[in-house]
Amino acid sequence: MKLVRHQVEKPWGRTDLPGGGGRRIGEIWFEAPDRRKLPLLVKRIFTSEKLSVQVHPDDEQARARGLANGKSECWYILDAEPGALLGLGFGQEVGKERLRAAAIDGSIEALMDWKPVQSGDFFYVPAGTVHAIGAGLSLIEIQQPSDVTYRLYDYGRPRELHLEDGVDVADTGFYPAACATHVEGEENRILVKGPHFTLIHVAGGEAGALADRQRWAIPVSGTVRSGDEQAAAGDCLLVEAGGKIDADGAFLLAAAGPYRASSEAAAKAIGPSGPARSPRPGAAT
Repeated sequence: MKLVRHQVEKPWGRTDLPGGGGRRIGEIWFEAPDRRKLPLLVKRIFTSEKLSVQVHPDDEQARARGLANGKSECWYILDAEPGALLGLGFGQEVGKERLRAAAIDGSIEALMDWKPVQSGDFFYVPAGTVHAIGAGLSLIEIQQPSDVTYRLYDYGRPRELHLEDGVDVADTGFYPAACATHVEGEENRILVKGPHFTLIHVAGGEAGALADRQRWAIPVSGTVRSGDEQAAAGDCLLVEAGGKIDADGAFLLAAAGPYRASSEAAAKAIGPSGPARSPRPGAAT
């Protein structure tokens, strides 16, 4: 099934996207035609300005607030203008009180660890990671199906901030180096092994991985096909368990839940069970 593209306006989006009608489109969500909630949410994100400095709760924190689940996510960079950056975690341990003060006075931007990025870079962003997507980027985001976001700082834009919740759920240390990598187009490689979702970069051809469950096939280049359906870059297919997938270019293959070892077990993965998150202050290590 080819998922429906739903354009979402954002103050940091772009006005030059096809079909945008001059609106400032920041996100395209790939949704079921009947709009039912799916186990994962796949987006394309386009930025002309920095996004807010923000954080998402994990499942336990979200449920304590009456929400269904938290939000861990990952980003595959499609295109990056020269000098484009991502902010992930901090350059030092900052502590909760300093984080709160920095969010109020705006110095949080200087405390963050800003990483230069290029096409093919990949980042897993565990819940609790303070982060900001910079200007001049196009990327694919795969995430838990939640849109809960706690903004800590928004560059003076007239939007609500969520300091109490944001500071409470935030990790205040370094972004784990094991959560980032670069993927070449010809690589077959497991990028995320769970716990919330599995993600594989497939170089092309027939993909038998994860065939025992529902899968999202997200073209990076070329065309992906399943039965009578096909999708080019900019689209997304949802393929039911047992459905065959083949492609004439690279694509991302996602499924809900943790990775289960099979014939592709030798592929290189980030971390033993999905990229590890840094421990919370005071947590046992």
